[in-house]
Amino acid sequence: MPRGGKRGHKGRGKQFSNPDEIDRQMKAQKELEENPNAEKEASGDSDDESSSDDESDSRKRSGVEGLIEIENPNRVSQKSKKVAEVDVSAPRELSRREREEIEKQKSKERYMKLHLEGKTEQARADLARLAIIKKQREDAAKKRDELRKDADDAKAKR
Repeated sequence: MPRGGKRGHKGRGKQFSNPDEIDRQMKAQKELEENPNAEKEASGDSDDESSSDDESDSRKRSGVEGLIEIENPNRVSQKSKKVAEVDVSAPRELSRREREEIEKQKSKERYMKLHLEGKTEQARADLARLAIIKKQREDAAKKRDELRKDADDAKAKR
């Protein structure tokens, strides 16, 4: 990128404002600043019907809509609702993500309930594993008791 910021495009013609037009625009701006009501009165004197039509069109179409005529039958205009018209008690339709999230939570709760009751495969496997561990611990405890008895018997014989 060349230094010094953006450069103009090659071959594009330069446009210069006419000095007379600049003077006219500056005078109009000064008059508008001095008498803001003068502009409204001057525009109100000429063709009341045509000016009211133009104003209503400009109010209805703001931004790009004023430049381009849109005839899209599928376009729905945004209508602002008043607070009195909004029905808060009506059930709001959930989005797909919200519905999926709720379903996911419900299925997780259902699974946990079955898991606590011991009806799922994982719960059965856990209970079987716990039973095996319990049996091993009982066997280890019996073995320790036998070793203690044997040690006590040996001490008693001496």
